[in-house]
Amino acid sequence: MTQLFDAAVELPYWLLALHLLVTIVLVAVVWSLKHQRDPRYRIESDAALPDLLESVAGLTHGHVIEGNAVELAENGAFFARLLDDIGAAERSVHFETFLWKEGDIGRRLSEALAARSRAGVAVRVLVDANGSKGMGREAERRLRDAGCAFAKFHPGGLRALGRLNSRDHRKLAVIDGRTAWVGGHCIVDTWLGDAEDGEHFRDVSARLRGPIVQAIQSTFSENWVGTTGELFAGEGVFPSLEAEGDTPIHVARLRLAGTASAVKILHHLAICCARERILIQNPYFLPDSGAIELLAKAVQRGVDVRVMSPSSGASDMAIVQHAAHANYGRLLEAGVRIFEYRKTLLHQKVMSVDGRWCAIGSSNFDDRSFEINDEIVLGFSDPRLAARLEAIFERDLRDSVELEAGAWARRGLGHRLLDGSLHLFKEQL
Repeated sequence: MTQLFDAAVELPYWLLALHLLVTIVLVAVVWSLKHQRDPRYRIESDAALPDLLESVAGLTHGHVIEGNAVELAENGAFFARLLDDIGAAERSVHFETFLWKEGDIGRRLSEALAARSRAGVAVRVLVDANGSKGMGREAERRLRDAGCAFAKFHPGGLRALGRLNSRDHRKLAVIDGRTAWVGGHCIVDTWLGDAEDGEHFRDVSARLRGPIVQAIQSTFSENWVGTTGELFAGEGVFPSLEAEGDTPIHVARLRLAGTASAVKILHHLAICCARERILIQNPYFLPDSGAIELLAKAVQRGVDVRVMSPSSGASDMAIVQHAAHANYGRLLEAGVRIFEYRKTLLHQKVMSVDGRWCAIGSSNFDDRSFEINDEIVLGFSDPRLAARLEAIFERDLRDSVELEAGAWARRGLGHRLLDGSLHLFKEQL
């Protein structure tokens, strides 16, 4: 029996080599399917970003939608407004999020959604399977028992093996097809409060009324239909919408196979077109080499470029901040001003350009958001809204420290080694 077993496992070397070669080729094929071409972006135009709005929208696979009203909600105040809107829903509530953890806000939200479902409102809830692992059985049971349609984006199993790294990172809500929310807030208790300490995070979301809501509803439908197969229609979800304000908005969300995502193009295009100043607040700022070059060129043409991100001590993902540190030297030497927010996790994903155009959304400024995740970012041509975001940036400077190129270059060897080693995994962080 032993001789038979030995004969069975002794394979010719050429067959083992062939098996290894086939494995390497298959891995290379899968890798190439996941990585599109990565050109350096450029644009030949002397026009400012707000004057190119139709072009910006077209280049990011969208169009400009006029006649909208926008309000901002910061920190825990967002939840009071969201729950009020859900409580007033008459026909439908659609909710999509990445991170949901068991706690007070998760209970309150699930109870509000369940109550509307029992009242006859069509409630659909989509959560990322990975991000909702800590959601708790009670919240899910409450939603299902009340008749809410509940689904998870890319749950585990063999059928999802090729998509395990894909995330639905969007955070949005649509109520009656007439009111929408988009931003960075997650369903976790650390988003409650008013960013008063390290246990209460800093964030910004936007409330939208007007024709733009239909585009947000369309965004929700993308992953809902892909996950459940259900097509929803009618006045309860896609009503005719009249103008509610005077803000033009465009949406970047598509990530077409084999091309750069609309979200990545939007961020790079905004940098290319800036003429006076760029203010960025983002929790995970890991620009690729192309974006670093664009930021450096912006400084060279006289643009005041400022970036604010949490310190490694304030971040919920210190490893991401250390990976980001590997780029800070190049950015600082190029003249980009970097501020570390040290009070708590600064989680808003916002950008303001030239005081006339701004963006709010779910996307981090990193390869995972630009290349892998499903995201949504709204671009606004609205000086008042841009001024509001600039005022938020200025206020947050009080809890920030500006980095200095010389001091940064002298940071310890251990710090630099940690930064460099973690930066190797920046696409997956």
